[in-house]
Amino acid sequence: MKATRSKSGKARSKTEQPFLPGRLGDPDRALKTDPRADPRMVAALAEFGLDEAARPARVNAESPLDEILEFLATWEPRYERLHTAWLTDIAPIENVERRTEVIKGVDDNNISLFIHKPKNASGPLPCVYHIHGGAMVFLEAAGTLPSRWRDELSAVGMVVVGVEFRNGAGRLGNHPFPAGLDDCMSGLQWTFDHKASLGISKIVVSGESGGGNLTLAATMKAKKDDKLEQIDGAYAMCPYISNAWADKIQELPSLYENDNYFLNCSTMGACAVAYDPTHENDHNPLCWPYFAEPQDLQDLPPHVISVNELDPLRDEGLKYYEMLMAAGVSVYSRTVNGTCHAGEMIFRKAIPEVSAATIRDIKGFADSL
Repeated sequence: MKATRSKSGKARSKTEQPFLPGRLGDPDRALKTDPRADPRMVAALAEFGLDEAARPARVNAESPLDEILEFLATWEPRYERLHTAWLTDIAPIENVERRTEVIKGVDDNNISLFIHKPKNASGPLPCVYHIHGGAMVFLEAAGTLPSRWRDELSAVGMVVVGVEFRNGAGRLGNHPFPAGLDDCMSGLQWTFDHKASLGISKIVVSGESGGGNLTLAATMKAKKDDKLEQIDGAYAMCPYISNAWADKIQELPSLYENDNYFLNCSTMGACAVAYDPTHENDHNPLCWPYFAEPQDLQDLPPHVISVNELDPLRDEGLKYYEMLMAAGVSVYSRTVNGTCHAGEMIFRKAIPEVSAATIRDIKGFADSL
């Protein structure tokens, strides 16, 4: 086989493709060996052996539902412990006051809303209505990571309302779609109805991962329900929206390129089953926004789609950005280089300036509306 020379002088076969990124170029590559990865983030992951490819999970999209639910129930506290460890020894934020409001949802269920507001705030402030991540099936708004994120957002001059919605699995499960989305809409309605007493000027719906899904779904649902006046903007971070993790599709190369970089597609496929066990909503855009049609997106409020360079979900977020543009929605996108899924939020301690940049961007977006 004829060989050519690389710029370094080393011989390589014409059939090799050494310039493909991530696992597209080397199927054995891990975060710790990817030259794009921020070494500070890699070091934080390495403390728990997560800088290398994980062993295959016990469940996937083909597993029985009871096995998936059992797995997620045991997986949830592990993630909470990791989030707590990665945020240890960060100075608390002192200039924010916090309270909890409990409201009733559409199923007569209790929904906790965690309200964070700058102390001594004067005049109406923009509000971030925050929807936490966890693939819509685990983790809690009361957890360490979402609580800190709400503090960070509030500290720069915003009211933040975090919604504790029902999950598809875990401690707040098992409540498949549309229970979580319904709770998010109930909390949004309450926030909109109490804008004056909360000191709110405008509302930006925002969330990461599964919360990014619910951010986009809530905006489409508001349009469907003739309630778009409740949402002034949407800021979706690393949205989990394609439902393509069991059967990867070529139009989303990051599913191949970054698979097993902190997240793996097999486990995400199992989470999707917990969210919609009957598969009745596999192509419902309110369940999986990737399947939105132009008419679902037209006339939506301004959006931001923020993705992470080393995330398997990167390209579904960018594809949604393109869909919004094609539908005539005011939108911009950003890619947080060097980071894995939700890296700037999870690794606030390791990469503080990267985290701060996203906080500034959310505040700037809210102020621009």
